[in-house]
Amino acid sequence: MFALVDGNNFYATCETVFRPALAGRPLVVLSNNDGCAVARSEAAKALGIKMGAPWFQIARLVESDGLIGLSANFPLYGDMSNRMMSLAAGLGPTQEIYSIDESFIGLDGVRGDLVERAHKIRARILQWVGIPCGIGIGGTKTLAKLANHVAKSAERKPGSYPANLARVCSFAVLSADEQQAVLQATAVGDVWGVGRRIGAQLKEGGVNTAWDLARLDPATVRRRWSVVLERTVRELRGQSCIPLEDAPSNKKQIAVTRSFGRSVSELGPMLEAVSEFASRAGEKLRKQGSFASQVYVFAHTSPFRPPPQFSRGVMVPLRRPTADSALLVAAAIAGMRRIYEPGYQLAKCGVMLLDLVESSLYQAELDLEPGEDRDQSHLMGTIDQLNRRFGKRTVFVGSAGVPQAHEWAMRQERRTPQYTTRLADVPIARA
Repeated sequence: MFALVDGNNFYATCETVFRPALAGRPLVVLSNNDGCAVARSEAAKALGIKMGAPWFQIARLVESDGLIGLSANFPLYGDMSNRMMSLAAGLGPTQEIYSIDESFIGLDGVRGDLVERAHKIRARILQWVGIPCGIGIGGTKTLAKLANHVAKSAERKPGSYPANLARVCSFAVLSADEQQAVLQATAVGDVWGVGRRIGAQLKEGGVNTAWDLARLDPATVRRRWSVVLERTVRELRGQSCIPLEDAPSNKKQIAVTRSFGRSVSELGPMLEAVSEFASRAGEKLRKQGSFASQVYVFAHTSPFRPPPQFSRGVMVPLRRPTADSALLVAAAIAGMRRIYEPGYQLAKCGVMLLDLVESSLYQAELDLEPGEDRDQSHLMGTIDQLNRRFGKRTVFVGSAGVPQAHEWAMRQERRTPQYTTRLADVPIARA
């Protein structure tokens, strides 16, 4: 048995916890560069604002409908997520943190009324953290995910599902007829694991609901689509095929990309940017205990600006897999020098580390190279420790430049204080 705990409109809700006046108002949280909406309150959704809507297209709603746009405050969201997940863990003995606002809980061995227990955990999260959430319970992860969808939809859209399934929905307590009714009321595109393309194909074949999908022959589904969709069908039937992952698996690629706060046309700032991005990617690489074999560097202009347009990338192979930020930065700089061309207003660039291998499985070589090319991954680990202890960018590569002087730095003109992670931003109550 599994449960899925999912925070409602997480980024937007985090903002309202410390600014209660925002509750019930149309609110969007914008991407790293104040470019587009990455989270919406229920009131913002009611205005028809879509996920990913560019800010310049919806800014008119500020005057007409009182829309509020805030810059993303990821330090706040990350800390609020940690608080929420620590409480969600009380629901069962095992936990898989699926995303910043979602957590699967293994319920094997838990006795008593699971629905009552889930309501208590939900109330505790709401009281102690301020985040309302939906909880779905099912015999498989897919059914738990679907039950969570039902729990949240029944609360947000009265009439979409029975009212007694709002906030907490458990397939375990529903009769066979009730389960069928819920599956028939759920669009096939709302099933976990059904993407937009496959969803369209299923609808063309007359598969419109989760119930229709569950009735398909698994073997036929495997031949027609994939083993992934076959697994989804089996899970909808109650056959558990997707185990709980106590520890997240290593990423197969690591990317650090940013849109610039203002367009960049000179080579110098571009080299600073890719140096910074490669350094950050190196930190992530070392954190998961991997080496990178190739570095991909790209840059492009904004698609919303008039021509001339520019979009180019290059793959830079490394002599041997490494987690040394100095070597990664050198490769990123070499790549940017190769693709850079003057005369363009560049809006974004990025660095991707590819062909990752586990450092513990890498076969080392005799170190016969000059000192300047020597891998210093162990030194980088020491630098990571210093930055964790004394703050980010306490020690950094010189080619990344001084952060205060970055002309490409992100726009975050609407960011709220970091209430829970920065002492100077902690609210002070005065008598």
